[in-house]
Amino acid sequence: MRLSHSILLAAGLSLSSAASAQLLQPKPAAFTRADSLRGNIDSPLRTCYDLNYYHLDVRLDPAKRFLSGSNLFRFTATRDFTRLQFDLFANLTVEKVEYKGKSVPFTREANAVFVTFPQSIKQGSREEFTVHYSGQPTVAERAPWDGGLVYAQDAAGKPWVASACQGVGASIWWPNKDQQADEVDSMLISVTVPKGLKDVSNGRLRKITTLKDGATRFDWAVRNPINNYDVALNVGDFQHFGDTYQGEKGKLTLDYWVLPENLAKAKKQFAANVKPMLKSMESWFGPYPFYEDGYKLIDAPHLGMEHQSAVAYGNKYLNGYLGNDRSNTGWGEKWDFIIIHESGHEWFGNNITTRDIADMWVHESFTTYSESLFVETMFGKQAGQEYLHGQRRNIQNDKPIIGPYGVNTEGSSDMYDKGANMLNMLRTILNDDAKWRQLLRGLGQTFYHQTVTTAQIINYFNQQTGRDLTPIFDQYLRHASLPVLEMRVVQNQLLARWIANAPGFTMPVRVRTKGSEYQFITPTTRLQPVALPDATPDNVEVDTFNYYVGVLME
Repeated sequence: MRLSHSILLAAGLSLSSAASAQLLQPKPAAFTRADSLRGNIDSPLRTCYDLNYYHLDVRLDPAKRFLSGSNLFRFTATRDFTRLQFDLFANLTVEKVEYKGKSVPFTREANAVFVTFPQSIKQGSREEFTVHYSGQPTVAERAPWDGGLVYAQDAAGKPWVASACQGVGASIWWPNKDQQADEVDSMLISVTVPKGLKDVSNGRLRKITTLKDGATRFDWAVRNPINNYDVALNVGDFQHFGDTYQGEKGKLTLDYWVLPENLAKAKKQFAANVKPMLKSMESWFGPYPFYEDGYKLIDAPHLGMEHQSAVAYGNKYLNGYLGNDRSNTGWGEKWDFIIIHESGHEWFGNNITTRDIADMWVHESFTTYSESLFVETMFGKQAGQEYLHGQRRNIQNDKPIIGPYGVNTEGSSDMYDKGANMLNMLRTILNDDAKWRQLLRGLGQTFYHQTVTTAQIINYFNQQTGRDLTPIFDQYLRHASLPVLEMRVVQNQLLARWIANAPGFTMPVRVRTKGSEYQFITPTTRLQPVALPDATPDNVEVDTFNYYVGVLME
């Protein structure tokens, strides 16, 4: 037998036992009630109110690492209710919950807070309440992989602080309905900082106010829907410079906020990367989704994060990923990974947001794929394909890409590189690059400023391509192992089948005999003849450059 790519078979195993070993699935993790309180997006105490608007108004004391203030929730009732849930980590104190000028009772369990109103909130009514809180938010030790506030100093010893909370949840530093299914339509973010410092948050700077004690308040208005983990504070002695980009929807403002010691480097690095990025992303995915709020890059004391209209940047003004090429092809050394990747999330993650974090592949697979499309835009299709192929070195095939629902848990980190390679296989199957571009651009239009599920994305692909691609998505997203293409030559006849977990799995794949052109075959899970003249076990080739699959040949 001949073996290809990531399918590893122990010597001496038969085909059936080897395939069975490869297709084993990991045991499910155990979850607690706290996980359900955090992750259950369908809880009646959450679905009873539809968020319209937040006003987050906080004061940061960097020296004491202390945060205090309030958040106003404005909502529309989806049914009659007297009780609802919002979220705030237990190490932060809820001082009071105010409704119509009076304090109302609340209780806490884990990181959930339950508010009881004095009378029934009627379906369809628009109401509001304000949560007053204070405390020392969790300090992120390894942001952005863990969550909380990041504290550092600039070259002059001045405070430099940023938030990063994807995954762990925005309620690690501010009170909100901490799930992705319900986004506010707009938001005001007010951050008060000590004299001499600035805050840069999402949206556009509406007002700067010097307070009586010398502190400064910065008001940032967000005009578009925003998910809670994107809401950001960035505090430092920033310097500002800007530019504009003539994009598909007109003039887009580009604003850059950097530390004084990084100003010269930032001007060079941002000029080299931002406009080419926007040109590529708009070409493949449609207009930048937040023209009303502009585009910003902000110096961050961590690697980076896709905060909507306020992208955090910490790649040390180097090309690649901290100077390294994740694909090991050389193509990743020619551009700044964090600028391209985190900005790509403006389309996938910020414009299109998954309702449950279990479906985060929609954010990460498409955004990782956008890297190869950027390489293609800059250096040609072959370069983009080589970059994508090189990313397979990072894939582990350890567990399903889709995580368990309702418990605020992501799936495998393979959602990045394996998910991107899956999308490229769909492009290969479609075999029409113009239609593929149209399909990608249509995603942004169809799900503009919406929260979505995996099922919605798959249905969109099925409808737009006229194919049932569900088994392909299921195999790559819901199972850890790769599909294996088994091929045999029996009495001069080539036979082929797929060995896969997904029921009814079938996928067109390109094969050829050496020296000939590739052609598509469409095996099922039954061993069936394939029309490939002159095929022998030694001269059949599968297009494993564009397909991330295992191959077994007898």
